[in-house]
Amino acid sequence: MKTLFAIFILLLSVCVLVPEKVQAKSPIRILVVTGGHGYNKETFNEMLNGLGKNITNQVVEFPAAFDQFLPENRAKYDVLVFYHMWQKITPEQEKIFADCIREGKPLVVLHHSICAFDDWPEYWHIIGGKYFHKPTVVDGKEYAACSYIHDIHFRVEVSGKKHPVTKGVKDFDIFDETYKGYYTESGVEPLLTTNAPSSNQLIGWAKQYGKARVVTLQSGHDTPTFQNANFRKLLKQAIEWSYAGIKENK
Repeated sequence: MKTLFAIFILLLSVCVLVPEKVQAKSPIRILVVTGGHGYNKETFNEMLNGLGKNITNQVVEFPAAFDQFLPENRAKYDVLVFYHMWQKITPEQEKIFADCIREGKPLVVLHHSICAFDDWPEYWHIIGGKYFHKPTVVDGKEYAACSYIHDIHFRVEVSGKKHPVTKGVKDFDIFDETYKGYYTESGVEPLLTTNAPSSNQLIGWAKQYGKARVVTLQSGHDTPTFQNANFRKLLKQAIEWSYAGIKENK
């Protein structure tokens, strides 16, 4: 009788404990927002699909993307990834957009997304920077129109070596587009820099906006960058780190 009871307890333990150990970890669902700028969709999507089994993606384009910031739609994804250069936005859309991120939706910003929303200063503070198409005053300082040069080789240096976004990434070469003269918000945490003459020195940073972690990576123009192993690693770790911040707010 004691033997049967012991077997019963063992089987019960297996039924209760094993599922907890082998339970699959839910993937991070990223919502990739595009629009306002052309790009190579095939190689960009190949990069997204190559981020690993723990990251799934859905691509949505402005202006339809505005609906995804509504409170009733925010539970459908875990992390926002911006790859857009959209300009038009209403005051109502501004509030819903900003609230979505301020209230805790993590955000990863890529390349020409820092060129978006020329007439909405709060967006510049959400992402921590802004490329200006015309002379603009920010916090009392006047910035001239920015410049860009695409298809050049330059060196990316990892400045935030202890940050989770750059973990395991060493200085690397990239073939991409540089931006010069853009605004960077004071207080952002530096992640990546470059000495390329045609670029701002700071080209990657992390920050907090409300309850949300935000990472901005200036690179990301075209196929060579999409296929760059170091850039993919940075993107993957930026998504994972920004998503990990949700737990801190619970």
